[in-house]
Amino acid sequence: MTGRGATDLKLRARAAGLSDVGRTRAHNEDSFAVDGERGFFLVADGMGGHGNGEVASSLTIEAASDFLRQSDETESGEPAETATAPQTSRTLRSAIEAGHDRVVRAVDEDEALAGMGTTVVGLMLGAQSVSVAHVGDSRAYLLRNADFQLVTDDHTWVNEQVRAGYLSPDQARSHPLKSVVTRAIGGEHDVDVDVQEIEVESGDLFLLCSDGLTTMLSDEEIRSHLVTDESLEDRCAALIRHANARGGVDNITVILLDLESEGGSGSQQESTVSPADD
Repeated sequence: MTGRGATDLKLRARAAGLSDVGRTRAHNEDSFAVDGERGFFLVADGMGGHGNGEVASSLTIEAASDFLRQSDETESGEPAETATAPQTSRTLRSAIEAGHDRVVRAVDEDEALAGMGTTVVGLMLGAQSVSVAHVGDSRAYLLRNADFQLVTDDHTWVNEQVRAGYLSPDQARSHPLKSVVTRAIGGEHDVDVDVQEIEVESGDLFLLCSDGLTTMLSDEEIRSHLVTDESLEDRCAALIRHANARGGVDNITVILLDLESEGGSGSQQESTVSPADD
């Protein structure tokens, strides 16, 4: 995906994140990070039951954040305003791999945690582009003008059947195995992270979310909440309210990231974080 006029764009990013336990779960196994200083945003949707999913998602967030902080301290990280797209992608991939390694190590050290894992979707700002990475079925979307696009491709058994032509998208949406993921953080000792680079335009709005949102709402219903003039925080809350009104069968986590041109004054990030409900 290539943006028009992106070569001279200086980015000013505003972000908001919100997480909710939903209507049927006893506790929230989602975790998320909104790091405006480093231009790093991540949603992790834990799996494993008995609270272990929460352990996996929080370990992934902590390890990825630690990796970025250590990169800063060793001066091996490249500032967002000067980083090339490949540099940003390598950093994001390495941060997610650090999360995977920490989850695997925790399972190796405590057999009671066996079977835990998490899906992730992350975004990192570069100089004139963003890098988007994911493992599993947590998703990233882009709203550009009136065009609303799914950026990621779910790593699920059902989605594989859709790509192969065995299921239609409508059949996939209601299929009983729709939540069976084929990749996850912590699932194996190696993890395959999909990463892509997107040149941005002023006014681009990115959504990162767990499947607690997309299971309840269609893409068009999600889009209807994003095209309003409400604040990012209010749009996050509206998405969660709507998903809960539909039943809220899973934890729901959303991050919204709005990119605007900064008129040559350099890249800046502002963020708002609402803590996850327990």
